[in-house]
Order: sequence, then C-alpha cells, then structure tokens
Amino acid sequence: MSVLLWKNRPIKNLIFGLKRISGRNNQGRITRYHRGGGTKKMGRLIDYKRYIWNIFGFVHRVEYDPKRNSLIAFVVYSNGIMSYILAPEGLLIGDCIFAKESIVLKPGNSTYLSKIPIGVRINSVELSENRGAQFIRAAGSYATIVSKFENIAILKLKSGELRRVNSNCTATIGSISNFQYIYRNFRKAGFYRLKGWLPIVRGVAMNPVDHPHGGGQGKTSGGRPSVTPYGVITKGKPTRKNKSIFIVKRRKS
Repeated sequence: MSVLLWKNRPIKNLIFGLKRISGRNNQGRITRYHRGGGTKKMGRLIDYKRYIWNIFGFVHRVEYDPKRNSLIAFVVYSNGIMSYILAPEGLLIGDCIFAKESIVLKPGNSTYLSKIPIGVRINSVELSENRGAQFIRAAGSYATIVSKFENIAILKLKSGELRRVNSNCTATIGSISNFQYIYRNFRKAGFYRLKGWLPIVRGVAMNPVDHPHGGGQGKTSGGRPSVTPYGVITKGKPTRKNKSIFIVKRRKS
C-alpha cells in the first residue's frame, strides 16, 4: 500500500489505554506462554460495525496502529463524526467511502453480503448480524464469495477454508492492507522484547514442577512424547474439539 503514513499523534478521543495481561486469563493463570513486558501502547477505537450508514466519509490519513499488524484509516464523515476503520489495500488519502445497501465496489465501502457479487474480495466480515467485524481483520487477509443460496453466503478464506455465513451480515470491499507484514525482519532479540515476547525456554531445561518434560539426572530427553506444559500431546494427534457447523470445508493443514 503506497501511501504516506501519518507520523504525528492520533486523535485523542479515539484512543484508550491498554492493560497488560502478560498471557494470563481472568483467573490469573498463564494461558499464553512467553508473553510479558514490552513498550507501553495506546489502543485505537476501531469502528468495526460501520454504524454510520448512508453518509459519505473522507479518508483524511492512514496511520500505524501498535495493537495490530494492519494499517488504519482516519475517516471524517459529512456530519462531523470521526472514526478509525481498518484500511483495505488500495485505499488512498482523500477517497470517499460509504456504508449502505447499494455501493460502488471499491476498497473501503461496506454493505451486506447479499449485495456483493460472487468473486469479489472482502474483509472485516460479521459472523452474526449487528456484531461488527469479527474475522478477516489481519494484515493481507481477505475472503471471496464463492456461492449464495437463500440467506446463506459461502466464503472461501485465504487459508482455503470454506465457511457458511448469514448473507445479512456486513463486509467491507477489498483485502486488508500491509500484506508485507509477513516479510518483516526483527534483526535482533531486542525487537522481540519491545513487542512483549519473552525468550522461549525448552521444557527439558525446566524443573518437574514447571513442565512435564522437566527434571532428570543430567541431560535427558523428557522421557515421554512431546506435550504442552498442561500435558496435552503436541505431535501426531488432533486436539481440536469444537466442530463448527458453519465450516463447510476445513483449511489445508
């Protein structure tokens, strides 16, 4: 996305403080290992619902968001309301965008899945009505409508998965910006620490109280098949239990 990024401060009314959870859940238990520290960040209030319908808005600038890997666009609507949206690829400064039933198929416009033709790339899709964009929000991601019948739309994700979605849900035209994110180079270990990623320690280097592979006399191999710190097997056995009725075809493993 060849657009000049905004280098100054974000809009004060559209930011909030982020609480550091360091990989812990609401009970204080570590559920995501190797997370903690990092620089202090301010989150941006993103308009996932695109609640301002039938009013055109202008893209004033495109900004970096420290909380996500995609870029965001600052939009000012004709009625004076300001908001941030996820910037799709091809969205430029000065573009006029809409959220309504009948739209022009250009990046940034939003409408119902039933109004979008088959074969068009979309992003920021709702899974249920009036819930706001719930998936296809990462940098470079998109989905394609492959078929429709009654009030159901079949979406093909970038991973190859086919998913069933209600056609009354909304989506935005285009693919998410900053697809070059996967080619980033951290160059040194300090970059990981600034992002809040801690060093990864092997289970066999721990004590038995910390990991099932820990302990033993001298250098050992763990003494059992590879497992997580909670004893769930990690190789050769599927552990996914939630079988969604909305997934028509699984992604390629």
